[in-house]
Parts: sequence; C-alpha cells; structure tokens
Amino acid sequence: MLIIRKFLRDIPAVIGFAIILAVAFIALFAPYLAPRLDEAFDSNILMRLKAPSGEYPFGTDNLGRDILSRVILGARSALIVALTVVLAAMAIGVPLGLYAGYVRGALSEAIMRVTDVFLAVPQLILALAIAQLMSRGMESAMLALAITYWPFFTRTVFAETRRVRSALFIEALEGLGASRWRIMAFHILPNVASPIIVRATIGMGFTILTAAVLGFLGVGATPPNPDWGLAIAESRQYLPESWWFAAFPGLAILVTVLGFNLFGDGLRDLVDPKLRRTR
Repeated sequence: MLIIRKFLRDIPAVIGFAIILAVAFIALFAPYLAPRLDEAFDSNILMRLKAPSGEYPFGTDNLGRDILSRVILGARSALIVALTVVLAAMAIGVPLGLYAGYVRGALSEAIMRVTDVFLAVPQLILALAIAQLMSRGMESAMLALAITYWPFFTRTVFAETRRVRSALFIEALEGLGASRWRIMAFHILPNVASPIIVRATIGMGFTILTAAVLGFLGVGATPPNPDWGLAIAESRQYLPESWWFAAFPGLAILVTVLGFNLFGDGLRDLVDPKLRRTR
C-alpha cells in the first residue's frame, strides 16, 4: 500500500499509466472500437483525402480509407511489436547479464565485449541494416529490433548482478554448497527484477518509436496493414495540404511513447529514490 500511495503522488507517472491502460484497451478491442472497420482496408477513390468532419473525425487517406479506424487498429500492431521485441530481448539479455555478472572468466568477458560492440552502434542504424538484409515485413522488423535491443538488458542486469554478488547472503549460499544456477535463478534474479521491469517499460515506448521509424523508412509494416509509421510515410507527398493524414498517426505515436516514458520514470523513482526527478 505504501508503494501504491507513493506512486499515486507521482502525477506524471499516473498520467502515463492511464495512457498505457487506454492504449491497451483500444488495442484489445480495436475491431469493435473502429467506427468504419470495412473502410479501414477497402479503397474508395471518391472519398480520398477528405478533411476531418463529423462523418470522418480524422479524415481519409490517399485511398479513401478512414484514418480514425486505421489509427485504432494500428494501436494493436504497435503493442504487439513492442511486447514481442521487449520479451525476446529480455529472453536473450537477462540470462547473459546474469551469467556475465555472476561468473568470472573468459566467457563472461566475451559476452560483455560483444554487448559493448552492439551498444557502440546506434540501435536504429543497426536495426535498419539488419532489416535490410531480410525480406520486408513486420516480422523482419521485430527480429531486427530484438537483435539490437538485448544488449541494453544485458548491461543493466550485469551491473546489478555485480552489485548483488558481493552481498553476504550470496557468500553464505555459496558456503552452503548451493549450485551456481540456483543462486542466479532464485536469489540474484529476484533482487535485480526491479531494474529489469523499468528497462522493459521504457523499452516498450522506445520500441514503438523505433518500429514506426522503420515503417516510415520502408522496412517495417507493408500495405495495407494499419501501421502508424507507414501511414506517415504514405502521407509525405500530400503535405501540407492534407495535414491530417500525417498528424493523427503522429499524435498516436507521441501520446503512446510519452505514456510509457512517464510510467517508466515513475517506476524508476520507486526503485531508486536517489534518481527521483526534481519537481
């Protein structure tokens, strides 16, 4: 209860959590919330590039499709990508960070040197290069993002594991003959779970933004899939006259990423009060 009260006093974090809940609700019930589900995929040239109105609150795109329905359906795609990428990155990065942080030796050094190499290259550039080597599509974009995001978890878990490793209870467990894998899985991992959760939460927003950039650059989602980044890419040649074509998908990206970042900052404040934001 004390943690909940502290969190509720953090207004930006509460706002971020509310945004996440709203986006998750929209993504879960997207087919039922989209006002014109059929017109989200079917072209209607006679209705192309209609400005926002009572009939089409977000207007229509270059093929006459309802932008509001496509933005709502795009929320599901964005969250699926973010969850898949973050979970895959955690599955790779967390075990590697635990092993490298707890076990000293050549293999641990090799893991961290490979991690440093990945971290030395901007994620977007590396993900774009990897995605270009594969066929165009959301699956390729998710794979590229997962391959380039795991080092962030490895570095975080490695640092926290090194800190916990020096604790007296770890030495006591080693003295009692507990196995290396039991210590890492049942004693070190629970003590480093909080930074992992914070990294995953912030990573969700960052992944949505990076996936949108890949879609914008043409290596992510493919038409006619409703994707926010792809919608902005398709709108470029119609700006600034048809401003709504790019504005509403862009706002969806902005609000969703902002929500995850605000919530992640709030979790970080709870985990480490020394990092508490100045208000």
